[in-house]
Amino acid sequence: MRAMLLRGPDRDLELADVADPRAPAGGVVVAIEACGICRTDLHLLDGELSDVPYPVIPGHQIVGRVIESDAPALAIGLRVGVPWLGYTCGACDFCASGSENLCDAARFTGYTLPGGYAERVAADARFCFPLAPEPAAAELAPLLCAGLIGYRALRMCGDATHVGIYGFGAAAHLLAQVLAYQQRPFYAFTRPGDAAAQAAARELGAAWAGASDAQPPRTLDAAIIFAPVGSLVPRALAAIRKGGTVVCGGIHMSPLPSFPYALLWGERRLVSVANLTRADGDEFLQLAARIPLRTRVETFRLEDANLAITRLRSGAIVGSAVLEIG
Repeated sequence: MRAMLLRGPDRDLELADVADPRAPAGGVVVAIEACGICRTDLHLLDGELSDVPYPVIPGHQIVGRVIESDAPALAIGLRVGVPWLGYTCGACDFCASGSENLCDAARFTGYTLPGGYAERVAADARFCFPLAPEPAAAELAPLLCAGLIGYRALRMCGDATHVGIYGFGAAAHLLAQVLAYQQRPFYAFTRPGDAAAQAAARELGAAWAGASDAQPPRTLDAAIIFAPVGSLVPRALAAIRKGGTVVCGGIHMSPLPSFPYALLWGERRLVSVANLTRADGDEFLQLAARIPLRTRVETFRLEDANLAITRLRSGAIVGSAVLEIG
């Protein structure tokens, strides 16, 4: 099959012919229709994630159909989603307590497991999500990470009413629709001068949209930071009320600067989101169908993955970049 390989840090992806995957015990092989490109993939390419088993096939927002199965629950022909979390041990304290996303033995699609920048992928059936036949695969793909991580981040905000979103990319586009559906006002913070992202936020119902170095028109109950920029943490803390929460929604962030303790005092909380659980996925995909969520995507061919990554890195994509494969 064809796949885009990453052979080392700070290198372009390479189109290559690699061996077809085989279904593992209790697993499936999926013919990939589409795979979303995530900011985590940029961290992988930039060498910001540890212990990468090069060469690796990136990609963890996979939509496709089962073509080989060793799992009775996933029949051949079924449409499935393959997310970031690809395996956990199922026996440690984290797994036993409902926090399988923190399992020390966890393995991740497109990082420590082969991913979706390819024509096919093998996956553990327990970590695949059955999907409806509609809408198009490219529209569904961003739900598998951008949607899921945004949903988990929002859950960590509790019952916050006024929610700030720092970084208005793929995850924020989906989360904005969830907040609008739940009738919770949201406030969008973008790169200074990013008029396109601010306009997109207003189109999705933002109560306010402005630069990340600006203060919102009111004190927020919570804030979620999707941009991997450590300097946003003190800015978000300064924008929330006492007792409020700032959630860091990425797998990697640049170093946090020092900041006055007064920004944290008043029982403000600073927390991170790590990965996702299958329960998150089940809940979110049901919610996404009820709303229903609409994704804004720019599609690319598999062999144009490097171009897609360049556009994503530059901020030229409003919404999600998706590889159409099948």
